[in-house]
Order: sequence, then C-alpha cells, then structure tokens
Amino acid sequence: MNSDERSLEEKDERTSARHRSDSESSTGPSTERIEYESLGGFASLIALTFVGVSIWYLTWRLGTFNEQALGFSLLLYGAELYGTLTALLHLFMTWRLRIRVAPPPPAGLKVDVFIPTYNESVELVRNTLIAATHMDYPHETWLLDDGNRPEMAALAKEFGIRYLARQENTDAKAGNLNNALRHSKADFIAIFDCDHAPHKSFLTRTLGYFRDEKVAFVQTPQDFFNLDSYQHRWSPNRKLVWTEQSLFFRVIQRGKDYWNAAFFCGSCAVIRRSALDAIGGFATGSVTEDLHTSIRMHKAGYQSVYHPESLAFGLAPNGVMPFLKQRIRWGQGAMQVWRQEGVVFARGLTLAQRINYFASMATYFDGWQKAIFYIAPVIVLFTGTMPINALGAEFLWHFLPYYLLNFWVFEEVGRGFGNTLYIEQYNMGRFAGFAWATLGLFRKRLSFIVTPKEIPPRQESLRLLMPQIVILVFNATAIPVGIALFLYWRHLPISGVVANVIWAAVNLSLALGIVLFSLRQSQFRRKEYRFPIPLPALVTLADGTSRYMTVDNISSNGCKLYGAFIEPPQVGDLVRGIIFLPAGRIPFIGEVTAQIEAGDEEERFVKAIGCRFVVQDWLYRDQLKLFLYGSDLQWQLLSLTERIPTPSEWIAQKMGLLPSSSQFMPKNWAAMLYRIAGEKNPHEVGLVTMTNDRRPEAVLVFRALPKGAMIDGRFFTRRQAGDFVVQAGEERALQSPLSPMYLYQVSPVAVSHVD
Repeated sequence: MNSDERSLEEKDERTSARHRSDSESSTGPSTERIEYESLGGFASLIALTFVGVSIWYLTWRLGTFNEQALGFSLLLYGAELYGTLTALLHLFMTWRLRIRVAPPPPAGLKVDVFIPTYNESVELVRNTLIAATHMDYPHETWLLDDGNRPEMAALAKEFGIRYLARQENTDAKAGNLNNALRHSKADFIAIFDCDHAPHKSFLTRTLGYFRDEKVAFVQTPQDFFNLDSYQHRWSPNRKLVWTEQSLFFRVIQRGKDYWNAAFFCGSCAVIRRSALDAIGGFATGSVTEDLHTSIRMHKAGYQSVYHPESLAFGLAPNGVMPFLKQRIRWGQGAMQVWRQEGVVFARGLTLAQRINYFASMATYFDGWQKAIFYIAPVIVLFTGTMPINALGAEFLWHFLPYYLLNFWVFEEVGRGFGNTLYIEQYNMGRFAGFAWATLGLFRKRLSFIVTPKEIPPRQESLRLLMPQIVILVFNATAIPVGIALFLYWRHLPISGVVANVIWAAVNLSLALGIVLFSLRQSQFRRKEYRFPIPLPALVTLADGTSRYMTVDNISSNGCKLYGAFIEPPQVGDLVRGIIFLPAGRIPFIGEVTAQIEAGDEEERFVKAIGCRFVVQDWLYRDQLKLFLYGSDLQWQLLSLTERIPTPSEWIAQKMGLLPSSSQFMPKNWAAMLYRIAGEKNPHEVGLVTMTNDRRPEAVLVFRALPKGAMIDGRFFTRRQAGDFVVQAGEERALQSPLSPMYLYQVSPVAVSHVD
C-alpha cells in the first residue's frame, strides 16, 4: 500500500469519523475498547436510504410477477433478493473498520518462518528466501519442499536455512505445514507462500500483537509486485493501480477485524504455536486450509488481528487461467468448510462472526445470480416473455432509485476502493467459476491445485472464456433480433424493448471488455516482472565513453537505460556499467536487445536501449533482488494509489466543501551529480525530475539532507546536460529493503542547459 493509503487509514477524517466502542455486546468482538473508523455522516444517510428503498422496492416487486411466466418471474426476483441480502451483509461488515497501531515486539520470542513450495521455479523461491532471511527480528527460516527436489535442497543449503521435504503429499499444503510443526520448536510461526517476499520489518510490525495471549494469528494484506498482472488495472495518467483484491484487503478485512472475524489467508501471517496445537494443527479436509484453520480458532475462543499495512509482496496471476483456478479453489474450499464446520449455527462463534463467515462464503453464489441477470434480457428479447407485468413510469419510479443507490452505497462503503466498473467486469469474468465452485458444497473430496505461475496459451484462455463468449454472442444477437421482432410483430411493449436492449447492451459491453482484456493478457510473455523504479547509472559504451544515465524497467535479468546517445549502441552490442543503489552499487555487463526511439518523423533519436544482463556476480544479483522485492518502493516513487474519491467526496469537491486530492507526481527522472553547498564531500549520485520547461522539480537522493540545503548539481537528460542550483524543500523518506531513499521537492535558484 502506498503512503497515501496509509495516511488515509491512519487519519482520514474527511469522509468518516473515528470512535471508540464503549459498550460490551454479546455480538461484539470483545469487551475491550476498540478504536474504529465509521462510515461518515452523509455516506451513512445514503446507506440507510438504500435500506429503506430496498424494502420499498422488493415489497412492490411482489405484486409485479407475470403469472404466465411465474418460474421466470420468481427466478429473477430471487436474484434481486439475493443481491439485496448480500448488500446488507456487506454493509454490516464494512460499516466500521478497525484501526490498528502495531505494538512494539517483545524481545526473545522464538520465531520460525515457514515457506512451503511444491513445483515453483528456483528463481521465484530464491526471491522470497532473500527477503525472508533479511527480516529484522531474529528467526529461523524453513523451506518446506513438497516436491522433494534436489535443487530446492541445494538452494536451502546455499542460504543456510532449514530444509524439510516429504515423500508423499498427503493433505497438500496443510499437510506440509503440519509436518513442519512436528519438527519445529518455535513459539510463533510466520508463513509466506513461496512467491511472497516479506518486507524486512514484517516481524517487528506483527509480533507485538501477541502480547495479548488471546491472539491466535496476525494477518496482513496479500499484496503483489507485478502490477501488470491479470487482477491489476493500471491507469498511468491517473497514477491509479486498482486490483481485484483492493476492496477485500483495504476494507472488508478491516471490517471483519472489528468483529474479531478477520481470517487467515494462508500467507503473510504469523500464528501462535499453542493456538495451532489447541485445534490439532492446520485444518485438513478442505482445499482452503487457511479459512478452515481460522474458523476453528475462532470457535475455540481465540482472537484474530488484521494489521492493514502491506508487509509482503507476491506474484499475482498473470492470466485468466491461473486467476480462475485460484478463485475456484477458494470457492470450493469455502463450500467444504461450510459443510464441515457449519457457519450460521456453529457453536463457539459469536453472532457477528457467523454473519461475517456466512457473508464471505455466500459470495460465491453470486455466480448464479449474475448468470440469471446475463441471460434474462436474451430470453425477453427472443421470446417476448416478460418477468414482470409493470413497465413504463411505474417501473422506473421504483427501479431506478433502488438500482442507482445500490451502486452508490457500494462505492461509499468501499471507501474509494470499490471501482464498480472494474468489479462488474471481473464479476462477468468469474461468474461461471463461482457457480461451479458452489457445487463443492456437495463434494467431499477435492484435489488441492497449486495456482499456476505461467501464462496459459491463447487457446486455453479462449476455452476458459467460453461462458463469457456465449453471453457476449447471445446478448449481441438478442439486440437486433428483439428489435426486429418488435418492428414486425410487436411481441413486446416499447418500454420492454428499450429496457431490455439497454440491459443486453450492458451485458455485451461487460463481456466484450473482459474477453478482450483476457486475450491481451494471454499475449504477455515476459518471464520476469520489470519494476518501474528509476535509478542512476554510470554506463560505458562500446566506444569507451562513459555517461551518466537513468535506469528504468529493471529486474535481475535486465533493464532499460535512458540517456544521451551520440552513437547509439546496436542490438547485440555489449555495454558495461554501474547501477547505484541506496546501499551500494551493482556492476553489470549487458547485451543490447532493443533501441527505443522518440521524436517526430523529421527528427528521430534513440532515447533508450533495452539491456539484458549477461554477466553479473551472484552476490550483486541477490543484492539487486533484495532491493526490488519485498517492498512497495515502486508505489512510493511513482506516487501510485489504489483509491479514487467516493461519490460523496466527488460532490463535496465540486461544491468546494472538500479540497481536491493532489499529490506530487514525478514524471521523467534524470541522473544527476550533486554536492551540498558548504560540504567538501565528493560529488554524490542521485536523480532529478524536471518540469516541462526544464526546471528541476524534485530530487531523489540516498541520504537525508540538511533542512533547506542548497544543492549544487548537474543533470543528464536524454537530450541535454546542464547545471542547476536548487534549495531542498519538503522531505519524504521512501523505505527500501536496503536503506531509505529521500525525495525532496526543490525550488530552483539557477539553471543552465548545455545541448
């Protein structure tokens, strides 16, 4: 999570109020005083209005059934009733969001870090091990290899960590973890999936909660470093990166935490060993051992903590196939847990916990509801059979307030993380998978399937998208057919045609959007994510000249180099250089793989080269991996956010009642050499970003500068070099796994340019 969201969660008073719960309730999480963020006054009014309008609308709908098509009428009404029920459950979960401040960790705790793996690549696991072994608090790292592979044993030996393998894979991930528990003597177990690299402060930010002996586990968000994944939507111009799980980890889990109902998500968490022993270890018998273990701990009377700070970063599914397989497994597991443990009538759970668990598990029935909504206008336009007998002004008078308030309330309780358009696209993309997953309620045995990390072939993506393609074709066909039938036979009233054509067009646009997005993602073939993190570099070209340049799109395998190229290196040429990091420098030799041009047709120039590292010391390579993985530095440097204004905030901004959110958004960075006025140190290396008229706007350096320092520097852009003198202004420290970087907004004093 970036700094703006942290600030929002810690002290955003604009749209919501903070309170302390002073009452003790049988449905509440505990008798302690709980600090929380409540839905704001105006948003609360909208939500209560929605509740009243929903009752009014659904009551009116009881008298609108078409007796000639009663089954169709009841089916559509049931879908609407289900939607309202889930909306009310969502309101219950998210009305109050728990506020957490991490207590300091006690000294001397014995902590083991479990990293289970099965068939993942050595490089992927290596990234996680580098980050895990560099966490601040004393701990022992275990690599739990259910694949029993020699290369994993060698990797564990290289890092000097514990290695544990099994000959069989009984109970999949849960069995792997339980096997490790039999060998571990630690009091606390931190768990990371083998693609989740933890931040160095993960343990120091979570262990303090265990001062309360009732706390069984601390869960943190599952964030992801590959912002170009299937579940991410990146709008570079708006600095917005929304993910399909934003709402869950930023809002829903915090709401559950208020009711002591946040659940363990299988990774990025710490669990008390004695609590695991009390319930017999990690729960088996389902394909979601995390949810299963959570409900057993809550039934045993333990408390859970959701710490909403992003402290680990994993690999999100890159294509539709791994995305859907993961969601189907989650849904099937939820159904298994529901059948085995009970939810609504489970002993040991508070009423609020039952409601929260029921809300999460009932979500997967959304697939059936969406299927009804996607096919209903097709039936109407093809057959002329209406599911209701009221249309025209009467229908609009009742339906529009209910429909519009539904979306409005969703955005308000989502606190800006809802993003209805994208949510509806993903609903279209996963409706068939969710519906299929609910059948797990009737299946006793299901196989645990590890989420594939590779991108599926285009043919596989098309196969998985068949339900969406069918919806697309049916709705696209129904529109002209329905219009033609109306023109020739008047098979529907005009209001019915208009309403259902609009409905079908919405379904068509959603299906088309998700199909095209999925097919674009299936063409993605880059093996390793390139981080959009700028760094300064000193590069020696083939002609022997050395130039300061700017690194971007960097991974442990290569990068882009931006700078002034008098004689641009050709594809296949070798370049040598040094990349500067906050705590050291990385020498490299790279092969040029591409020339990136810019300019107009009359004046083209090479602004950057793509570079693949061909020689790099393993020690330096691991240092670069440590810098890149296990932090949200790309969010900080690019000023990215997941959040958009809610409707009430947007209205308040337009009325001048609330200032528009603004933040410094750096554009293009250039390498610089600089010295602080009055210091006799050698020139240091950093980065500077310029305005459109080539005036320095901000600098990025690897040490804290004196307040108001005068910076005497020289910049190196893609087409120019020049000197400048600026004064450092507002400071922002950007945390990295190596050491902090410091961003200063600056005021220009003098600038000169040299072509």
